[in-house]
Amino acid sequence: MLSLPAVVERKPQPYIAVRARIAMAEMKPAVDKAFQTLFGWLGANGVEPVGAAFFKYDLIDMEGKCEIEFAVLVAKDMTAGPGLVAGVLPAGRYAQVTWTGPYDALFDVNAVLVGWAREKGLRWDSSATPEGERFAARVEIYENNPAEVEDPNDLVTTVAIKIAD
Repeated sequence: MLSLPAVVERKPQPYIAVRARIAMAEMKPAVDKAFQTLFGWLGANGVEPVGAAFFKYDLIDMEGKCEIEFAVLVAKDMTAGPGLVAGVLPAGRYAQVTWTGPYDALFDVNAVLVGWAREKGLRWDSSATPEGERFAARVEIYENNPAEVEDPNDLVTTVAIKIAD
């Protein structure tokens, strides 16, 4: 099930992440390795996430490599450990949609949001580069933990892209 797209206002949100430059075909092993590193560091340092895990797509080149941060929100700005990066999701207006169902539909979910935004005349906070499109904030937020969800049809994902001011 797909929610209707909407424009929402978001506050700045600090996060800790593992950054990777990968082809989309390399996603599954990269996700597993990144979250093992991330949650291992959080646990060893007594840092509790304050929100769901998410992917932040910094650079998208569907034919080449994407720059992706595998992340969780944290309560305050902090210094990241080795192999990690600290960042802040910027405040502002975001176009977003929520999908309940398997992850393999997320490409189409993103396409729906992008098409809706184009129809509404919205522009992303992004820029074209020789490497691909670089976004201020384009995220897929995994609202529930796939390790705790038996049926993939019950997975909930919010896709949100920052709108240019």
